Amino acid sequence: METFDRQLRYFLQIAQLRSLSRAAEDLDQTQSGLSRQLAALEAHVGKPLFTRTGRGVELTEAGRQLKEQTEGAFRTIDTALATLRVHDGVTQGTVRLAVIHTLSYYFMGEVVARFVSQHESVNLSLLARSSPEVVELVESGRADVGFVYDAAVASTGVVSRPLFDDDMCLLVPEASGIGDQIDLTVHLPKLVAFPSHYMLRRMVHSSGLVPQIVAEAETVDAMLEIVSSGVGCCILPCRIPDKLLVEHRLRKVAITRPALRRRVVVIVKAARVLPPIVEHLVDAAIAIAASA
Repeated sequence: METFDRQLRYFLQIAQLRSLSRAAEDLDQTQSGLSRQLAALEAHVGKPLFTRTGRGVELTEAGRQLKEQTEGAFRTIDTALATLRVHDGVTQGTVRLAVIHTLSYYFMGEVVARFVSQHESVNLSLLARSSPEVVELVESGRADVGFVYDAAVASTGVVSRPLFDDDMCLLVPEASGIGDQIDLTVHLPKLVAFPSHYMLRRMVHSSGLVPQIVAEAETVDAMLEIVSSGVGCCILPCRIPDKLLVEHRLRKVAITRPALRRRVVVIVKAARVLPPIVEHLVDAAIAIAASA
């Protein structure tokens, strides 16, 4: 029975992600091992559950029926278990955090420090991702809490609470000829930016700016290193620590136009009863944001 339960949960994860490789990564399984579990389930059902496509897998009619008849039951079971844990006051275990890259350089350190000092038996697992990926991790239940820009939260599968507004600035090499302020609608330097699916990159384009992107980087460290080489500037939150900029010989330039601002929110999965340790983490984040 335990094996069959596991096979069904594996099946639902594959169905949600529409990819064996992504499901294997999320489930911490090898792709070949996950394929064997799926084959065993299909043998038990007596019908194929997926068909392969160029982009991954799609449910067959039998797969759609199995998904419709099982996912609600598993959701009910998981909610019941979570409710019991809340009732019994469980305050230990692992809390999985999904965080946009920029917040790992400020704010999150204080949140984690306060939470850990009050919950020494809790293990925190932190995942730094892009905004869309943070939403997906929380929505799928692979992360308990997410910290993200509100513009990325278009899903009804999560609920959000506001934390604070993040104003942006231009980061330039110390020796650049740019002054302390800049109007990007008049003078827009070459930019080093996050990839196109990141919210800060979308923010730049949605503001009406049409920059020349000379390089892309997926982490703040890589971005600062590229900017320090002199090939371009970058737009990041003003809260990026000054000591980090000193290491790369960079400085902040205030942006007068356009107004580049994004609200940071904390998100959790909708219709989920949160364990006390997760509630405590959310409360800590809200309290720290309010005192900033």
